[in-house]
Amino acid sequence: MRSALDVAKYFLCRIDRDAGDTISPLKLQKLVYYAQAWSLVLRDKPLFSEKIQAWSHGPVVYEVWNTYKEHRHTAIPAPDADDLCALDFIDDELEVLEEVWNVYGELSARQLEHLTHTESPWLDARKGVDPGERSQEVISHEKMKSYYEKYVVED
Repeated sequence: MRSALDVAKYFLCRIDRDAGDTISPLKLQKLVYYAQAWSLVLRDKPLFSEKIQAWSHGPVVYEVWNTYKEHRHTAIPAPDADDLCALDFIDDELEVLEEVWNVYGELSARQLEHLTHTESPWLDARKGVDPGERSQEVISHEKMKSYYEKYVVED
């Protein structure tokens, strides 16, 4: 199984920096969250084992936050070496990552934050917690899968 940092690096490598595109830690967290959610729906298994917590600004994987926290609200630079972008994902993992990138990649960090704040996995995990209050409540795989699978369109 991959780590959440592997998934984060995948998205960091997808940014078209030559075109002036950037990615903040907030946006990166949401993309990692959606990758996990859609992996649970489309592959019936998680991409990574780290837990996703319901923080005030949306879903967060602590390990990803801890790695990129120094960037706060600024752009995360490109990974140092090209080999970081050559992570060896298998086909069904890549399909999920590509789909998440294609659907959510063009949205801003704030749009993604707003989106997660309207969806029941984060809302349910935040029940009883004041809006700005810290929480380490985990968003369960079961809640993610049951919420997002209703959006799958069968061919």
